[in-house]
Amino acid sequence: MRAAGCWATAMDDLAIRAATSADLDRVLEFWNEAAEGTSISDDRPGLDMLLDRDPGALLLAECGGPAPAGTVIAGFDGWRCHLYRLAVHPRYRRRGVATALLEAAEQRFTALGGRRADAMVLDRNGSAHGAWSAAGYASQAQWSRWVKYLV
Repeated sequence: MRAAGCWATAMDDLAIRAATSADLDRVLEFWNEAAEGTSISDDRPGLDMLLDRDPGALLLAECGGPAPAGTVIAGFDGWRCHLYRLAVHPRYRRRGVATALLEAAEQRFTALGGRRADAMVLDRNGSAHGAWSAAGYASQAQWSRWVKYLV
């Protein structure tokens, strides 16, 4: 259920909303503390480009304050739905934050006409594998990610 940019969640005090430019420095700090691994795009210019291209893509979970409890990037390119940077602050783990973020992302994708979501999950992040599996996602052994850095 979506109302005014927020989604209903299992935690009464948890709100999920689309991030704005004003949130981006807090998000980068949050990822340094709560996310596994880093990306070439994990900087202010990268996030500015994301919001310019797809303003609703970066979802924030907040629990009674401005510091993020969790994040997920739910990007839609018009053909595929991509999930990145699912991260939950350690003090909020195992309380339904990741589930709520993924439900909000899936609602966003459905509203945009998306039909399948895929997620980037580090092979070495074993604790994340259980969360993704519990949310109904499965690894596809027949696919490999091929990467070329452009900068």
